[in-house]
Amino acid sequence: MYLSLWPGKPLPLGANWDGKGTNFAIFSENATAVELCLFDKQGRETRLSLTEVSNFTWHGYVPSIGPGQRYGFRVHGPFAPDQGHRFNANKLLIDPYAYAIDGDIDFGEEIFGYRWDDPQDDLGFSDLNDAHLIPKSVVVDQSFDWEGDQLLQTPWHETIIYETHVKGFTNLHE
Repeated sequence: MYLSLWPGKPLPLGANWDGKGTNFAIFSENATAVELCLFDKQGRETRLSLTEVSNFTWHGYVPSIGPGQRYGFRVHGPFAPDQGHRFNANKLLIDPYAYAIDGDIDFGEEIFGYRWDDPQDDLGFSDLNDAHLIPKSVVVDQSFDWEGDQLLQTPWHETIIYETHVKGFTNLHE
């Protein structure tokens, strides 16, 4: 499947559909590369390299991608556990800003960062691909029909802000 990737915008983070396509943005200060992974209904993966970076936010816009599209990220970078870096592009990452996730985590050696032949070596590196075992993030339609509702436009000098503790306020109410 051929998909074009446009530069997109760094904000808002996550997957944001605009009615024509979806902007993807994810923050990583130490990544050296980020791949957007799109999955079709059969689970086949298409990878697009996000090459635009603004203030450590990797981003791209994919026209024609809309609600229901399943996706994840593969993030490249240093594997230096002693410095707190455990980048492993063999592991599919769920979008931390996703509004929806599809699927469950299935158990298998692939989901671990180390190889099972040495489970005591937590600092080891597994090159097994885990995409078939990991839930996928899902692009959603965030639009809402307010049905003609409008902002109140109450001037600040007429605005009253009231704070209350709900339990204390309603405790004796039947």
